[in-house]
Amino acid sequence: MKLYSSSLSLFSREVEIALAEKGLAYEREMVAFTQAGGYTPKHPAVLAANPKAQVPVLVDGDVTLFDSTLIFEYLEDAYPEPALLPQGAAARAACRMLELSADEILLPLVAKLMYRTEPDDADPQRQAEIEAAGLKAEQKIKIYYADLSQALSNKQYLCDEFTVADIAMFMTILFANRLGAPNLADYTALDNWFSRVKSRPSAAKAADEVAQADRDLSPN
Repeated sequence: MKLYSSSLSLFSREVEIALAEKGLAYEREMVAFTQAGGYTPKHPAVLAANPKAQVPVLVDGDVTLFDSTLIFEYLEDAYPEPALLPQGAAARAACRMLELSADEILLPLVAKLMYRTEPDDADPQRQAEIEAAGLKAEQKIKIYYADLSQALSNKQYLCDEFTVADIAMFMTILFANRLGAPNLADYTALDNWFSRVKSRPSAAKAADEVAQADRDLSPN
């Protein structure tokens, strides 16, 4: 099994956590990333496997897959133990909805916080528009966090047991923290959940490597 990953690819890190949780051995090839050029030039194996030219790409024998959600589903089918989805159609659907929410609802809000990393000499009008969008997104994140914290008030994990929903939500919130999102300390149950997930070796390794990549890319 081989995974094409990258140091600051949120979705690749999600797959890495899932592989670790399932105890699966794999070779990891890190696709190069720089501040100046991003992922250019694109890795030829990634270009060949994914029309979107993005990581993660997982190769397992004759099977080649991209997209973290699809890879989660494949791993659950091919390597069902330990499970990263709950039992029962309704419970699995609820879990998948939470994973989708992390990727498709929270993450787009988090992306709007990137205005804090824009260069100081950016066009003033464009910068003002980006900052306004970021502040609006921050308010929506606070509402999202409050609702999520309430849902976690009597739970150890999002779907009771540790699942792909926890993996996706953890990585999205980790990236939110990197961009100066609202402080989790204001949302006690959510903050406790985040610490609980981060204490797992799989998540801790991903978080540590992301932090190291940030230091490598921004040595000052």
